[in-house]
Amino acid sequence: MGSVVKKRRKKMTKHKHRKLKRKMRHKNK
Repeated sequence: MGSVVKKRRKKMTKHKHRKLKRKMRHKNK
């Protein structure tokens, strides 16, 4: 169970990173 929660957390962080990258791209444009 612990590993599952960790995996879920990792996925969440990845999504957050993606959003940040998208925002940065817009700013650069």
